[in-house]
Formats: sequence, C-alpha cells, structure tokens
Amino acid sequence: MENPSNNTKITRMELANRLFFRLYQCANMLHKTGTRAVESLGLTTQQWAVLGALSRPEVPDGMSVGDLARYLMVSRQNLSGLIGRMERDGHIASAPDGRDRRSRRITMTEHGHAVWHREAVPRIHDYYAQALDEFSTGDMTHTLHYLLKLLDNMKRIDEAAGGPPDGESEGERADDGHARQGA
Repeated sequence: MENPSNNTKITRMELANRLFFRLYQCANMLHKTGTRAVESLGLTTQQWAVLGALSRPEVPDGMSVGDLARYLMVSRQNLSGLIGRMERDGHIASAPDGRDRRSRRITMTEHGHAVWHREAVPRIHDYYAQALDEFSTGDMTHTLHYLLKLLDNMKRIDEAAGGPPDGESEGERADDGHARQGA
C-alpha cells in the first residue's frame, strides 16, 4: 500500500514545478511583450524598471547604484551596462554621491522624465490593461499577495546562501516598484 504522505509530497512537488515553470514563462513573456510596448521609445523592460524606480516620489534625488540594484534585485554588474546605455541615450545621469564619495547617484534627466511621463507610462498602462484583462481587483490583490510571499521566501533562501541581505533602503518593498509608477 502506498503511503498517503508520499503521494501528497509528489503532488505538491508537481504543483511546485508547474508554478515555477509558469513564473518562468510569465517573466519571459513580460520581457518579450513588455519590450514591444515601449521599444519605439528606445526602451526595454529593464530600462522601464529603472525609470520606474527613479520616478517614485520617495526618491526625488535619485538612488545610489547599490540601492537601485537592491531595489530591482539585480547585480551591480548587470545594472552597470544598463546604466551606461541609458546615460548614453540621455534618460539618466550618474554623478558622485555627495553622501558617499565611493558611490554614484543615478537620477532621471529632464529628457528621461519627459519620455517616462508623457510617452512610456501611457503605453505601459495600456499594456497592463491588456495583460490583466479579465482580472478583477480581487484577483490582482490575491496574486500580488502570493507573489510577495514567494518573494520573501526566495529572499530568505538568497540570504541563507550568503547573498547580501535586502535592506529595503530608500523606498521600499519591491512591490512598490512596478505597479505604482508604471514600471
């Protein structure tokens, strides 16, 4: 006779596999279809995330590279190339941080503000409306709740493995990023 607890574990792992695979697919489709929504502005989803993070009212003076990397949950190495391209395109500026000379502060330029607020945000909102078609407010609230629980668990895994603790400095939880400012 099969142990019912083993069957429950197998079912749970099968569901976990499906869940994580769907998250992987969603991330890939977000990158593909989200970039299409803003590519005519010369932006990618990664650039939209940076501009969205910098547009938040909590960071009127920009963010240090380290704080921006922590907020977006990316490595400094991945962020540095992106910052260079965005600086070249005139969306952001980088200058020594007055609070810490070893650090650089990233701010949105006037051009970046104009592109973000006048052009990107309306397209992103249209994209959200299409992607969340047939989602009720309750559906979105529940999805966000469960994604935050999952994110907190994955942060604990990262910290236990020696990853830098996420201090959530300068502005918060990562859930403040995308939805509120259109990133």
